Amino acid sequence: MTTTTTTEAKLLTADDLLRLYSEGVRGELIRGVLCETMPAGYQHGKIVMRLGLRLGTFVEPRGLGTLVGSDSGVWLERDPDTVREPDLAFTSAEKIALEAEIAGYADVVPDLVVEVASPSDSRREVHDKARMWLSHGVRLVWVVHPETHTVDVHRSGVAVSTLAEDDALDGLDVLPGFSCDVSAVFGPRPEPAQSVTEG
Repeated sequence: MTTTTTTEAKLLTADDLLRLYSEGVRGELIRGVLCETMPAGYQHGKIVMRLGLRLGTFVEPRGLGTLVGSDSGVWLERDPDTVREPDLAFTSAEKIALEAEIAGYADVVPDLVVEVASPSDSRREVHDKARMWLSHGVRLVWVVHPETHTVDVHRSGVAVSTLAEDDALDGLDVLPGFSCDVSAVFGPRPEPAQSVTEG
C-alpha cells in the first residue's frame, strides 16, 4: 500500500482518523502522525480479493473467527495513537467473538495479516512492516509480491521463507488445514504477445 506522510501541527488520535475518513481522507496513524494512503491499483485489488475469498470460504463456515479488509484498521498503540491497515487480517473467535460489534477500530491484534506490496514499495519497506506486525503479537504475516509472483512468510523467531508459484500457502497453527496454491493468488499469467510475420 502506498503511503505519503503528512506533517501535522499536532498529533492526531484514532478518533481524529475516523473523522478524517468520513471527510474523504484515507490513511494510517503512526504515533499520532497521519500517513495518507493512495489506491494501489487494479492488480493489487484483484490479488486481495482472490486471497480474501479463499480465506473467507475456509474461515466462515467453520466459525473460526473474523476476516476484515484494510478499511477496518487495527489500533495498535495509544498516546500517541497508532492505527495501521493491513490489506487482510484474520482474528480468531477466541480473541473477538463472532457476534461482536465494534464501533471504530478494533484494538485486538490479529492472528494473521496479509500485506500486498504496491509498485512503489521496496522489499525492505514491506519486510519492515511485516516485522512491525510481529512485534505487536501477530503470529503469521504473508507479504505478497505481485511483480515476482512470490509470497514471503514471516513468523517470530523463524527465518523468512519465500514461496514461489509452485508452492502452497499453509495456515500452519494459525489456520490449521488451510492451504492455497500460490499461483491461485496471482491468477493466470498473461499470454505472450504473438509476433506478426509479414509474408
